[in-house]
Amino acid sequence: MVEQDYYDLLGVTRSADDATIKAAYRKLAKECHPDRHNGCRDQEARFKAVNEAYDVLKDPQKRAAYDRFGKAAFQNGGGHDPFAEGGFNGFSDIFSTIFGEFMDPRARHNAARGADLRYDLELTLEEAFTGVEKTITIDANGTCEVCDGRGCNSLDRCTTACKTCGGMGKVRAQQGFFVVERGCPTCRGSGEVINDPCPNCHGEGRALNKHKLSVKIPAGVDEGTRIRVAGEGEAGVRGAAKGDLYLFVHMKRHPIYAREGTTLIADCPVSFTTAALGGSLTLPGVDGETVEIKIPAGVQSSEQLRHRGAGMSVLNGRGRGDLVARILVETPTRLSKEQKKLLEEFRATETGDECPNAKSFFARARDFLGG
Repeated sequence: MVEQDYYDLLGVTRSADDATIKAAYRKLAKECHPDRHNGCRDQEARFKAVNEAYDVLKDPQKRAAYDRFGKAAFQNGGGHDPFAEGGFNGFSDIFSTIFGEFMDPRARHNAARGADLRYDLELTLEEAFTGVEKTITIDANGTCEVCDGRGCNSLDRCTTACKTCGGMGKVRAQQGFFVVERGCPTCRGSGEVINDPCPNCHGEGRALNKHKLSVKIPAGVDEGTRIRVAGEGEAGVRGAAKGDLYLFVHMKRHPIYAREGTTLIADCPVSFTTAALGGSLTLPGVDGETVEIKIPAGVQSSEQLRHRGAGMSVLNGRGRGDLVARILVETPTRLSKEQKKLLEEFRATETGDECPNAKSFFARARDFLGG
C-alpha cells in the first residue's frame, strides 16, 4: 500500500504557509467527518489521515523532520501516535482548530430561562389610530407565591450539588470523535437539586397562575405588528431570568374602511346622476371628525378621490396617511313612472358624445367586425 504524502493529502504545496495549511485542514476535516457520513469507515479513515497530516505539518519541528525523512521520522521511536492522549491534545484540539473555541469544562450553565410567550391582541381601527393602553391576562408559569421562587419548602438553604453532573450543570457524551455537552437533565442546568422541594411548585420555583398586565400600544400599529415586552414572559426555574412577552396585533373589521398601510379606503356608492352632475359626500373620519369629499362631474366608477392627511397615524413617526373614497356608480333599480319617462326623454336626445369611452369601444368593435 502506497502511503500518501501529507502535503498531497491536504491538497497544498510544500511551500504552503501555516495559514494555507490550516485553512485546507479545516475544510477537509469538516468535509470528511464521520458524523456527516453516518459512520462511513472510509470517511473515518480519511478523517484520521487528515488529522495525522495536519498534526505534523502545523508543528515547525515535525514539519522539518517530515520534509527530510518523511514518515520514517516518526517511526521506531521517532514520533508518536498523533491521536494518543497529549499528542493531539485530545478532542479539545479538534474543537479549537475547527470551531475556534473548546467548551470550558469549568463553565457552569445557568438555570433554565423562562420561555417567551405570545399573546394575540385584537384592536379596533380607532384604537390603532390613537394608540391605547390595554390590560391583558396571561395564563402561564409565574413565580411561585408559596416559596417566592426559591423552590424550597423552608427558608434555610436546602440544595445540594447535583450528583449527575457534579454541580457543573451540564453533562458530556461522546459522539464519534467529538464530545458534546448538554444541560444536565436532573438539575436542568442549575448544578443543584432541591432536598426539601416546595409542595406548590415541586422545586421549580414557578407555578401556573394568572397574571394581569397593562401594556401600551403605540399609535399606527397594523395587522401583524409585533410588540416585545421584556421580562414579562414565563418565569425561569428557581429564580432564573424570565422570558419575554410578544404581542401580535390583529385588526377588527371596520364597517366603512379597509386599510392599506397608512391609507384608509372607503367604497362609496353614488347615484348615476351625482356621478354625471357632480356633488359631494361626507365620511366619518377615524379621528372623530367628518371628512367631506367633492365629487367632480363625470366621475367614473372605481375612480379614487384622495383626501390628504385624513388616514392612519404613522407608526413611530409623525403625520398621517390619506383617506381614499373609491367611487362606485350605482344604477337605479327602483324607478317611478315619471323617472322612467324622464330617462326615456334623455335617451332620445343622446348623440353618443355624452359617453366617449362607450363610443370609442363600439367603434373599435365595428372595425374589428369589418363594418
